[in-house]
Formats: sequence, structure tokens, C-alpha cells
Amino acid sequence: MTDVIGSARAAGDAEINALPTSKRHVPGEPGIWVLLFGDMMVFTVLFTVYLHERGARQELFAESQGALHRALGATNTLVLLTSSILVVFATRALRRPELRRFARPLTLAGAAVGTCFVAIKAFEYHEMVTAGITPSTNEFFMYYFVLTGLHLAHVIIGLIVLTVLSTLARKPEPTRTHMAFFEGGACFWHMVDLLWIVIFPLIFLVR
Repeated sequence: MTDVIGSARAAGDAEINALPTSKRHVPGEPGIWVLLFGDMMVFTVLFTVYLHERGARQELFAESQGALHRALGATNTLVLLTSSILVVFATRALRRPELRRFARPLTLAGAAVGTCFVAIKAFEYHEMVTAGITPSTNEFFMYYFVLTGLHLAHVIIGLIVLTVLSTLARKPEPTRTHMAFFEGGACFWHMVDLLWIVIFPLIFLVR
């Protein structure tokens, strides 16, 4: 009886000790978080400057917003959200041996959906330039092209990262280093998604 009670207590202690470990898990390496926070700080500064300029030129900014393709912006929002969800599923699949075979297809699917964002944004830029709208048109469009262009560059980098991650997802038994690299790349892609969730309403909707 004593042995049974002792074993039960040991098992209970093991479960209790395991809980904080799982909660403390931070995906990726510390270095990737330094990069992500630094990147987000740059965008935060740009957002702040944009808001200041919009406050100083409310009529100009409100009138210029009418030339934007809100439907395309909303579509791109859904595109990035879908891609981000697929990458979440891919990360979870890679962590579980019984689901690991789905990690690579899900990663590639996330990259394929993300490519649609680039195509839609390229079409949007083409339509605007054809209509004579460029960064030199006025202050609003200068900020529009700077913010969306910088974000588009991050999307392209993210797609390259996802392609690299798809090769890691082929490994039958990824090491901790591989897993940390995969998680870090996934976090970068989620940051790209988060930035667009801020950019879309800030530029396309808020007046």
C-alpha cells in the first residue's frame, strides 16, 4: 500500500512539474524574438508618423483613401489569415509523430496561399500606377506605398522562409534545433500577418 501511494504521489508530482515547463515553452530561438520585436518597432514608428501626418491633413487623406481598392485589401487580409492558420497546423503536425507526414503539405499550402497575396498586391499596384497614382502623387500615397511596399517585402521574405521550412518538414524525426528553426520561421510569418491586420484598417478603413 505504501508503495502504491508513493508511486501515485510521484506521478502526481511529475505531472505538476511538467505543467510549468509546457507553459514556459517559447517557440523558436531568443534571437528570432529580438528580430521580430525590432522589426515591429520599426513599423510602430512608421505607424505613428502616418497617424501624425493624417491628423495634420485629414481632408487630403480621407479623399485619397477613396482611390484604394478596399475589396482587394480585405481579400488579402483573408489570404494571410488562411495562410497563417495553415502554418499553425503545420507546426502542430511537426510536433506530433503521428501527424508529421502532414507538416510539409500544410507548409507548402501556406506558402501557396501566401503567394496569392503577392499576386493581388501586384495587381493593385498596377491598377493604381495605370490610373496615374504613384508615391509622388501626395503625402497619403507616399505613406501608402512605403508601408505596403515594406510589408510586401516582408511577405516575399516570409515565403522564402516557408519554402525552407518545407524542407525541414520532410525530416522523419526533426531535432530540437530543427524544431526551433521551424517555430522561429513560423513566428516570422505570423508577424507578417499581424502587421497587415494593423495596416489594412489603418490605411484602408480609418478616416
